[in-house]
Amino acid sequence: QVQLVESGGGLVQPGGSLRLSCAASGMSASIFSILAMGWYRQTPGKQRELVATISSGGSTNYADSVKGRVTISRDNAKNTVYLQMNSLKPEDTAVYFCWSGTNSWGQGTQVTVSS
Repeated sequence: QVQLVESGGGLVQPGGSLRLSCAASGMSASIFSILAMGWYRQTPGKQRELVATISSGGSTNYADSVKGRVTISRDNAKNTVYLQMNSLKPEDTAVYFCWSGTNSWGQGTQVTVSS
């Protein structure tokens, strides 16, 4: 069974940076490498929204709201996908979820941007 475990969330001041990690277990590295992976976020009362995705070939896609501030990357040898977030804004505050191409979701990690 595929499991996704996020880490790296926390409290950061506006303008700060965070790096989220998502470790995938229950699959081989060869399987992980052919999966699209992504990050989504959700705030109370709102639908979960796309932040970024990365294909098996490394092609990336970003929400307009985070373009230029966020970078998604993957390390297939570690079955891990990352989300580097810079120049964080209060409106980036949300629970961030990892998603895999097997349509699996992690439990989420809270990111709070506040002074």
